[in-house]
Amino acid sequence: MSDEIPPSNARLLVVDDDPSIRLVVQDRFRALGYPTDIARDGDEALEKIDSFDPEVVLLDLRMPKRDGFGVLEALESRESRPAVIVITAHGSIEAAVKAVKMGAADFVSKPFEPSHLQHLVHKTLQTRRLQRRVEQLETEVSERHTLVVGTSRAMTEIVGVAKRAAASDATVLLLGESGSGKEVLARYIHHLSPRNDGPFVAVNCATLSKELLESELFGHEKGAFTGAVKSKIGRLEQASGGTIFLDEIGELDPAIQAKLLRVLQEREFERVGGTRTMSTDARIVCATHRDLRKGIGDGSFREDLFYRINIVSLRVPPLRERHEDIHALLDHFLAKHSKNTGGGALQLDDLARQSLANYSWPGNVRELANAVERMVVLRTGNLLTVDDLPEEIRDEAPASVRWPSPSQPPLSAADPEASYHDAVREAKRRILRAALDRNENVQTRAAQQLGITQPYMARLMKNLDVPRQ
Repeated sequence: MSDEIPPSNARLLVVDDDPSIRLVVQDRFRALGYPTDIARDGDEALEKIDSFDPEVVLLDLRMPKRDGFGVLEALESRESRPAVIVITAHGSIEAAVKAVKMGAADFVSKPFEPSHLQHLVHKTLQTRRLQRRVEQLETEVSERHTLVVGTSRAMTEIVGVAKRAAASDATVLLLGESGSGKEVLARYIHHLSPRNDGPFVAVNCATLSKELLESELFGHEKGAFTGAVKSKIGRLEQASGGTIFLDEIGELDPAIQAKLLRVLQEREFERVGGTRTMSTDARIVCATHRDLRKGIGDGSFREDLFYRINIVSLRVPPLRERHEDIHALLDHFLAKHSKNTGGGALQLDDLARQSLANYSWPGNVRELANAVERMVVLRTGNLLTVDDLPEEIRDEAPASVRWPSPSQPPLSAADPEASYHDAVREAKRRILRAALDRNENVQTRAAQQLGITQPYMARLMKNLDVPRQ
């Protein structure tokens, strides 16, 4: 770290019983742009910490009344506290070591060069801000992958099995449609496991070519292929001591399947282009939306690998099979975006919530998360209504959402007061009604004539409130 770090607006507190030191240090840091205050002893220092809220305290250890150790002891119990650089007498290393053990960030001995003290302040501030950034990123990642259980029986049972599986090192296979939350569940298992202090490394096996994926998983040696200008460790090595999540494992090339089988059996592999045997202690969690048993039948997936990864198998149900969880998910995503927007709590009115709860969600939880984010980005206020819904959700919403009163007829498509979406819905209703009339109310024939399936027509009739007659 360099002394060339730009001046900061961070507040500093200088605590020393020597008035000349207080004033010299205060003047120097004020000249650099730091708001700086002073205190004569430990008691005044604690008062100033409460009122002035400094980010860094320059603290003399030897003072009358409450000394520097007394200040450090008082700060130990505080959840939020400033960084402390202690000022010690010449040669008093033991005191400095004791202060660091009590939470001081650094120390400087008297007499000191002001430029050296300036460097320590810059370094301490930069370290604190890096720590805060890391904490912020960890929080963002944690929130992004929070497992929202909801109230459905299916998810409650899955979470129960996941908790028991997390305590072991057994390989877990997660099954389910894309967007259903398999990676979130994998992170949840890692978080509950004894490996939660280790890394969680995710690899999507469907997004890379065979050659790139092999290098990504196992690493490569320098010169292994064109462009391999230096050796690279693979994700299996990176995940050692933690968990590696292999998403879409059903897309693996057969040659990579064979290498992965050896990892599962022996915990050993070679890097691409290498001869040294490497080892890994990574726990493996896999996921796929494919039917792997069908893959075994057509020869695209190894049977022995399937039985190795299928120790604990969990099927994550699609969102359409657990509609009772939608409200909990909506509340979670709204709370998340309320925090990010900083403009107060976001809420859904009852009709918008009903529409979202009734939607089929072909894209599962991922689609729901994206829909809420879109609504928040394009909103005109903090109360989200039906008009804020994405078009495909409005089109599938029950008629009662658009026209709550049964006695109030829907607007005609030709009505000049009809909105675009009202007109589209009314046009759909008339098309369905006309097809039913032509086919004596036989839905199968009407659907065939319209070029749609009978189940889809039945769903449209329900959502658009088309009577069967």
